[in-house]
Amino acid sequence: MTLSPRPGISKISPYVGGRASVGGLPRVFKLSSNESPLGPSPAAREAFVRAAENLEIYPEGSARLLREAIAEAHGLHPERIVCGNGSDELLTLLANAYLRPGDEVVFSQHGFLVYRIATLANSAIPVAVDERDLHCDVDAMLAAVNGRTRLVYIANPNNPTGSYLSSQELRRLHRGLPEQVLLVIDAAYAEYVRRNDYESGIELVSQYDNVVMTRTFSKVYGLAGLRVGWAFCPAEVAATLNRIRGPFNVSVPAQAAAAAAVRDRAHLERALAHNDKWLHWLSGELRSLGLRVDDSAGNFLLIHFAAEGPFTADKADQFLSQRGLILRAVANYALPHCLRLTVGSEEANRLVVEALRAFLGKAA
Repeated sequence: MTLSPRPGISKISPYVGGRASVGGLPRVFKLSSNESPLGPSPAAREAFVRAAENLEIYPEGSARLLREAIAEAHGLHPERIVCGNGSDELLTLLANAYLRPGDEVVFSQHGFLVYRIATLANSAIPVAVDERDLHCDVDAMLAAVNGRTRLVYIANPNNPTGSYLSSQELRRLHRGLPEQVLLVIDAAYAEYVRRNDYESGIELVSQYDNVVMTRTFSKVYGLAGLRVGWAFCPAEVAATLNRIRGPFNVSVPAQAAAAAAVRDRAHLERALAHNDKWLHWLSGELRSLGLRVDDSAGNFLLIHFAAEGPFTADKADQFLSQRGLILRAVANYALPHCLRLTVGSEEANRLVVEALRAFLGKAA
């Protein structure tokens, strides 16, 4: 007898995050992980430091203070909120809780890689559905659902494409699902969306028993290093997740910093104003260079390059890296001719545009 993992695990390609360094360069701009260029709220920093005075004490197991802060900010019931070690943990826990070997999980072709990983780790079958012009195709998603389907993951907005489903389309997707299928709305970039036809999923969770919404503190709140996420769930789903999550899965400093962050509306608005300004500026400048740049509802842009010749994504990535500008190659998202650019500081944004201008041989 040999020791072997659960079927499916051997098919997993381990998740690899965005690069953070370039050998030989003392200074780089990391624009590969959609992190906030403004960093965390000063109030969150102060709360983190204060928490260091009690590191010998276990966290309060249910993250009550953080759940209450989130509930206060969003007008929710705290008992229906489950906090986790990043939203990744919660997305995985949902798969752990509801998937059995042979079940199917539906998600869009360019969706978050964790969906596939969580599915395969539970010996279930990932079903990646083709998109239409890099937008989730609701009709195709519904056509992929069958009697074996247990979960449908939808990133809204989606990373790395930046596209989103309108409230009408999201609700149409839900209406087409059987009651026994759980719709998981991954709304990691919800705060950034400036569209009148968007909803994050809170309303759907409030109305139905087969919808969960996950959120994160890693993006607009600038707490990626602390790994804090949360899910708003039907009561029964919340109870299920609380049975299987780690008993102290969110650390004391993480809880304190996240609670302070969600209450600091002024810092949140500054981060959103910065993103609004520079997302628009970057889109315009890059398009003026002749590059295809898709509209984005997040804090990043998907830039398209030639499939061959001197101006491919690989060559652009090498050119930028040599200048200390680290973007994200997205071939593992089935987008081999694209790079994803995070909205950075003013300096970083301007440097990227000038570097791409030089790469393409465009006159200033």
